[in-house]
Amino acid sequence: MSLIKLENIRKSYPLGEGMLEILKGISLTIEKGEFVAIMGPSGSGKSTLMNILGCLDKPTSGKYFLDGLEVGNLESDDLAAIRNQKIGFVFQGFNLLSRTSAIENVELPMIYAGIPDATRYQRAVKALKDVGLEKRMNHQPNQLSGGQQQRVAIARALVTEAPIIFADEPTGNLDTKTSVEVMELFTKFNRELKRTIILVTHEEDIALYADRIIKVVDGEIKSDKRNKK
Repeated sequence: MSLIKLENIRKSYPLGEGMLEILKGISLTIEKGEFVAIMGPSGSGKSTLMNILGCLDKPTSGKYFLDGLEVGNLESDDLAAIRNQKIGFVFQGFNLLSRTSAIENVELPMIYAGIPDATRYQRAVKALKDVGLEKRMNHQPNQLSGGQQQRVAIARALVTEAPIIFADEPTGNLDTKTSVEVMELFTKFNRELKRTIILVTHEEDIALYADRIIKVVDGEIKSDKRNKK
């Protein structure tokens, strides 16, 4: 059974008296443990596709199966529960709470999951050690570099032990050297922890870290190829 299966997914938004179709019948499968990059120019539909895959939005039509469960038409509360159990997110803008320490930011999704205090702290410490920030645990985001903030965000995505990590332009605000360090972390966690990584990027050199590259153009899959490393 595939971890993710999309069947003829369409997404439209009202525009004037008509509808603007963003996704035009997307079908694909992603297996457990894959590292997939989704590429496409601005306006291609890749971010809309990511939002549907991440259970942040619902398709207009079509079916989305996540770990065997059809989730495309679930209510908002059910989608939120699935996100908390199965998905970790890493965004271009880091999305950290500004007046909160690194370790408190990492603990946040575990609070929502109802994990006890002592367990939360232990797991948050381990996650920050895994991304090389054990000496920055009590620093607030404004005391950290961009690369360090993104490492905190990655630790936060890992800490719930969710099987899927969605990364939306995770290197967009980073310099080249830091981008390489961040992508090496994603590669490590994909290979060592068997996390499924789904990465949205417009940068070819970043996409090359993935094992599979899906290109989206005008709301349709233009190509879906294995990356020859």
